[in-house]
Amino acid sequence: MPELELTTILLLALAGLTAGWVDAVVGGGGLIQLPALLLTPGITPLQALATNKVASIIGTSVSATTYYRRLQPDLTTALPAAFAALVGAFGGAALASQIPAAAFRPIIVVVLVGVLALVLARPRLGRVTELRWEGNRHRWTAAGIGLVIGGYDGLLGPGTGTFLVLALVGLLGYAFLPASAIAKIVNLATNAGALIFFIPHGAVLWQLGLVVGAANLVGAYIGARMAIRNGSAFVRVVLVVVVAGLLIRLGYDVVAGWTS
Repeated sequence: MPELELTTILLLALAGLTAGWVDAVVGGGGLIQLPALLLTPGITPLQALATNKVASIIGTSVSATTYYRRLQPDLTTALPAAFAALVGAFGGAALASQIPAAAFRPIIVVVLVGVLALVLARPRLGRVTELRWEGNRHRWTAAGIGLVIGGYDGLLGPGTGTFLVLALVGLLGYAFLPASAIAKIVNLATNAGALIFFIPHGAVLWQLGLVVGAANLVGAYIGARMAIRNGSAFVRVVLVVVVAGLLIRLGYDVVAGWTS
């Protein structure tokens, strides 16, 4: 691990705290935490990605536990999606060094524009749970969501929790709050899947990951309790803000790549 100034460590901890809160409410904490790690002197992009997963899995464990105790999320959805997401994240992490993230960003930007337009155009979306299917069709769709978004998380990362919430609401018919609860369980698996690949390759900076993870844990606990207390309407507002932020961030990366 490179020698870091105390100010740098404190700023990274603050990024972890904020990211944990955002992730617990609606996902998308990687918008804050991963860029902070990428900007840290002496850390390679692969180390930043791997260390981000360590910090994220600590916070996600707390928020997933908090949601589970308070809301009892539907495990017939969460478990198939989580297993598929673990497999997808491992595969995505393995591809991370082979396929440039820039190749995927234009596609993600287009998807985000559509998602933001859909959420704003349908204010009642995600207010109540109205499941579209039952039985095997429901479970296979959940597994497909986990596999695709898990692959994205292992490969690129930012916005994974947000994409999970949106898919659970838009494709399966959950309200925003139960979707967030299920997304935390699935996101826990995507982080684990990526770490299964990263740890043997020595990419994790453990000391830094644990420091940022401790701050992420505090933010995750506060965020999960706020989401549970304020309900789906609160989650929807935070989701719109996070999607807009993700769109600006990735859109800037795309434009910068075209002009460089």
